[in-house]
Amino acid sequence: MEKMIFDFDPSKCTACLACVMACMDQNDIDAAHHQHPFRNAAELESEDGGSQKFSFLSVACMHCEDAPCVMGCPSSCLYKDPESGLTLYDNTNCIGCHSCAMACPFGAPSFNAEGKMEKCDGCVERLRRGMIPACVRVCPSGALTCRPASEYHEEQMEKSLQALSRQILNQA
Repeated sequence: MEKMIFDFDPSKCTACLACVMACMDQNDIDAAHHQHPFRNAAELESEDGGSQKFSFLSVACMHCEDAPCVMGCPSSCLYKDPESGLTLYDNTNCIGCHSCAMACPFGAPSFNAEGKMEKCDGCVERLRRGMIPACVRVCPSGALTCRPASEYHEEQMEKSLQALSRQILNQA
């Protein structure tokens, strides 16, 4: 399996919360028992020239390349999966110290009733079966995507080249 990249386009997000519900369903998370989904949605409000502007975010573990949570865990519960590139965990040895949560700039790690760390695993088992992550599958607007790193990097390179071309043409 090629390394995967999650991408989020806030201009397409409608804050429908389908991604949050899919995460809860996929991971058997029960809000009635004070469990928190691994994916959350937030609304950001700003003012632009006297008018209100709203943006929406869908946030979960970013599966950082150099994940600070991995480095912060004294029990080595978190690790980078070499096959998928995702940040995965085995909380068997978790001591509940919250070091991973303090190290994570996105607040991704959460703790279950037993005090053990849990977080988004990128639906790695779905990916291994050739399926897309649950949150991506249900996103009606295409704001959330998950694709092979090579595809993502090719697209980013193309966007950079187009921007550079526009800049050169505008200066000519």
